[in-house]
Amino acid sequence: MPFEEALKRLEVIVSAMESEELPLESLLTRFEEGTQLAKVCQLKLADAELKVQKLEKNSAGEAVLKPLPPDLSEEEQ
Repeated sequence: MPFEEALKRLEVIVSAMESEELPLESLLTRFEEGTQLAKVCQLKLADAELKVQKLEKNSAGEAVLKPLPPDLSEEEQ
C-alpha cells in the first residue's frame, strides 16, 4: 500500500473514532487497523529517510548513492 493511501485511510479512521458515534466493537476494529496503518507509514518513512541519507553529490554535482556503514548493512539482512 502506498504511503499516501495508508495515511489517508488512517486519517479517515481517526476522524471516525473521534466522532464518538461508533460502538465499542467498531472502535476496536478501527483501532487495530489504524495501528497497522501507522506501522506501515512509519516503516515507509524510515525507508525513505535512509535512502535520502545515502544520497550524496559527487564533485560533478550528480546525486550518487554512498555505501552504507557495515553496521547498517548487516541490520537489513
